[in-house]
Amino acid sequence: MTAFGDAPPADALGIEADLKLQHVGAAGQPGFTLDVALRLPGQGVSVLLGPSGCGKTTVLRALAGLGGQGGAAQRARGRVQVRGEVWQDDARGLWRPVHQRPIGVVFQEASLFEHLTVQGNLDYGWRRVPPAQRRLRHDDVIPLLGIGHLLQRRPQGLSGGERQRVAIARALLTSPALLLMDEPLSALDAARKAEVLPCLERLGQTGVPVVYVTHALDEAARLADHLVVLRDGRVQAAGPAADLWTRLDVPLGPPDEATAVLSATVLRHEPAQGLSLLRVGPVSAGDDLWTGLCPSPVGEVVRVRVLARDVSVSLSRAHDSSILNILPAVVAELRDDAQGSAMLCLQLEGGPRLLARITRRSVEHLGLRVGQAVFAQVKGVALLRG
Repeated sequence: MTAFGDAPPADALGIEADLKLQHVGAAGQPGFTLDVALRLPGQGVSVLLGPSGCGKTTVLRALAGLGGQGGAAQRARGRVQVRGEVWQDDARGLWRPVHQRPIGVVFQEASLFEHLTVQGNLDYGWRRVPPAQRRLRHDDVIPLLGIGHLLQRRPQGLSGGERQRVAIARALLTSPALLLMDEPLSALDAARKAEVLPCLERLGQTGVPVVYVTHALDEAARLADHLVVLRDGRVQAAGPAADLWTRLDVPLGPPDEATAVLSATVLRHEPAQGLSLLRVGPVSAGDDLWTGLCPSPVGEVVRVRVLARDVSVSLSRAHDSSILNILPAVVAELRDDAQGSAMLCLQLEGGPRLLARITRRSVEHLGLRVGQAVFAQVKGVALLRG
């Protein structure tokens, strides 16, 4: 995708943050401790994922230059550098306050100016930026968020999803060096959430790096290019999202929600059968998956999710099965869980990995072991975005 405006090269400078914060608990007892070192790319969407209270919002506030619960005295200490600019370096006595940091921020609730129209809200963000520093224009942002028909309406008449889309557009029109999003979908119902998610998927087109906080696995699966897993104020794992989804040593959720998220190229459509064929590996590997009819054109790259519970394993290829997707693979990892099941990480010939959750009895019956050649039988493939 092509970025708008004169943004720095997408692979240029990223985001670095080394932050520490100690909240004092009740009666002077030790409270929450944050101790993180982040290295995020200067492009795409970096998702901070973890349960409530793990430190996600605290990290976001520190990047923004906001204090903790106790105000400025409780702000995180350390160093923050964004795309080559140092915003904080306590060792050198450097501190750039929030109003001097070129950021856009979107919170759980859209804080729009109720006395202004949508157009007025957008113009407010636009006017905050000196003309020479404007990289994003109204014509870039309004179609991206699908809000052209809302410009003359006031916030009181908007749905929750429409309000959030306007808030995102206003933040982008400040041409930020970094867009921070704190659980922007948590206050929306399922229908409004489904309305906003496609817009969030298009944020990469702006060239503005995004740090996105959520505890929802479905949001992370759809949006994350880079993933940071936080637990108890510390980074448990970080890296390209596609790699982290299939790591057995870092479970991202309950076993029933274990998933692999893959990039795939649309090969062809079979409208009469309601199916599309996707390739998830190199041409030579033939790692092709059938899914429900995909709206994306042939040749476009899409993102799909395969749940571990939808993958079974066999030692030979079945030729009389209703399962359409049967792929050769090798058992890369195998771990038992506490519920009488085992989780397998399966390496496909072309490089991508799948997860399979099967019973321990099946593992013993088939004699499965690391390094063994098997066939992954994929019962369900969900298209996430295209």
